[in-house]
Amino acid sequence: QVQLVESGGGLVQPGGSLRLSCAASGDIFSISTMGWYRQGPGQQREFVAHITGTFDPDYADSVKGRFIISRDNAKSEVYLQMNSLKPEDTAVYYCFYRPNVYYYWGQGTQVIVSS
Repeated sequence: QVQLVESGGGLVQPGGSLRLSCAASGDIFSISTMGWYRQGPGQQREFVAHITGTFDPDYADSVKGRFIISRDNAKSEVYLQMNSLKPEDTAVYYCFYRPNVYYYWGQGTQVIVSS
């Protein structure tokens, strides 16, 4: 069974950085899509970024130029480097794995951007 565990969240000041990690276990295909969604307070869950294999990253417009997604297939981990954080980035961040049409989700990690 596929399991995803996020880590790296926390409290950071505006303009700061955090690096989220997602450790995957189970039958993970190297050439597959993994990425991140987030859900802010009182908001719907929204797409943040994803990457297929180690190539072709894609980002939501709201995070382009600030966030970087990467993947280490040897460790079955995907990362989200978040720079120049803004208060509106405050959310629970969820890692996902999509081998086909089905999404597997992690439990989420809280990111709070506040002074």
